[in-house]
Amino acid sequence: MIALVDYGMGNLRSVEKALEKVGFQVKRTSNPEDIDKVDAVVVPGVGAFGDAIHNLKRLGLKEKIVKAINEGKPYLGICLGLQILFEYGYEFGSHEGLAVVKGSVVRFDEKLPIKIPHMGWNQIHIQKESKMFEGIKDGEFFYFVHSYYCKPEDQNVIATTTDYGIDFCSSIELGNVWAVQFHPEKSQKAGLKLLENFKNFVYNRKS
Repeated sequence: MIALVDYGMGNLRSVEKALEKVGFQVKRTSNPEDIDKVDAVVVPGVGAFGDAIHNLKRLGLKEKIVKAINEGKPYLGICLGLQILFEYGYEFGSHEGLAVVKGSVVRFDEKLPIKIPHMGWNQIHIQKESKMFEGIKDGEFFYFVHSYYCKPEDQNVIATTTDYGIDFCSSIELGNVWAVQFHPEKSQKAGLKLLENFKNFVYNRKS
């Protein structure tokens, strides 16, 4: 059983369906007590960093998620679920994140010759050996929708980068924490393979 955290930031149905397709039993929840009872936590989301943190605090989920991560429970963050792991986000002001990963979340520079938001298919470039990308080739395409990107202080947490005017961090792997800027649930075969890798990771840790 895994918790799909519903904190009011985006439609979760496509994520839920993709997780079920690879064999997860999914409990969609806004109840912080459920975080203690599951084998893993999945936090998707689209929208503003500050709104996400506000909603997590209001629902009593912020501390529970950090506690689960610190206790070693597998965590998968998708899009906003990656960004909130960082110390600070600079969308409509400055906001404190979960501070699981040192670094910040900043907007793409409008001086770059790119369209903002970054929307559509783009390639990932694998930076280190990673269970997350087992069976996924370097240069594979995934689906993105975002205007802000993560800047980790420690480059060793970066699992992949993606080129969009600059090379930005498009995923991280840090122990039990996996998180991606792109949307696996919208990324067809490659996205399902990544979710299947997460399932194997969860079940192997459990056993």
